[in-house]
Amino acid sequence: MKDNISYNHSISINERNSIHITGVLKVDSFDDEEFLLETNMGFLAIKGENLELIRLDTKDCVVSIKGLIISMSYIDDLKKSSKQSSFFEKVFK
Repeated sequence: MKDNISYNHSISINERNSIHITGVLKVDSFDDEEFLLETNMGFLAIKGENLELIRLDTKDCVVSIKGLIISMSYIDDLKKSSKQSSFFEKVFK
């Protein structure tokens, strides 16, 4: 993705069955229970059931996911907190 272009970050959830996210710089990892995305506002963890990547548009920095959305949270600095990194090490083995 181009570094000199500023992308807006927004999230739209439709009845907990799908989520549309803009401003996504990188999909770090994903499976059917969790996605870890790097956005221009920090890392975003999305947890759910039967999650599936529907759209990945690297040109426009857009990701769409379907499945039951249970939670989502921002992670300010993935490397600074050993508690957080050990959690992700366990999750993404």
